[in-house]
Amino acid sequence: MPEPLVRMEKICKSFGPVRALQNVDLVLNPSEVLGIVGDNGAGKSTLMKVLTGVYQPDSGRIYFQGRPVHFNSPHDSRALGIEMVYQDLALAGNLNVAANIYLGREPTKKRLGGLVKLLDHKSMADGAARLLERLKIEIHSPTLLVETLSGGQRQAVAVARSVGFEAKVVIMDEPTAALAVKEVAKVLDLIRGLKEHDVAVILISHRMPDIFEVCDRIMVLRQGVKVGDVLRERTCMDEIVALITGAQEEALQYCLEVV
Repeated sequence: MPEPLVRMEKICKSFGPVRALQNVDLVLNPSEVLGIVGDNGAGKSTLMKVLTGVYQPDSGRIYFQGRPVHFNSPHDSRALGIEMVYQDLALAGNLNVAANIYLGREPTKKRLGGLVKLLDHKSMADGAARLLERLKIEIHSPTLLVETLSGGQRQAVAVARSVGFEAKVVIMDEPTAALAVKEVAKVLDLIRGLKEHDVAVILISHRMPDIFEVCDRIMVLRQGVKVGDVLRERTCMDEIVALITGAQEEALQYCLEVV
């Protein structure tokens, strides 16, 4: 077996008296799509914020490509190629597609012997066009304003911004939550495309059909505890829902009481 791209061991995180994560393990393999599911408050987003350096764990270890790492901020995780696309996308609607993809990483041109730096708009437009073509994203021009795009296209721009700078892991938080059926299909195709480009994906979603369509493995969190981690082809939707709700444990407890 290849070395896992990401390994998290016994991650614990509390906020005052609330134990958000309790000894959670996570493994993400190269070019794998891992689905993380659970009810609201299960700890999904908290675990990802630990992985991206937004939160520091109270205890536990994180390994990236086999080496122990510690992230003090999202800048540290991003430097290693871990990117997160949040549900609100964090796009600037008044800027065009190219400017959003290069936001914070804009190429510049020097003028007056280097005394003045100007944004290199042509370089951004050309680079964005190549990236959109490589990811098979259907946006006619990188000069279109983001505010004129559909919800699925905006999601694609956010993903393109993440993978455009040597990303190895892309974390997507509810990417299809507010999309129409046709746009959901395009986002799922984009996830498959990332896998083909050797980018590992962590997909957080409440939509079980999406999870079962694109994920290789499914991890279940409930009340801050990992209660399941199974290959997609070895499980079914009913089993995953039972793990999310605790129905399996309730059934087992009932059987023990009867016996």
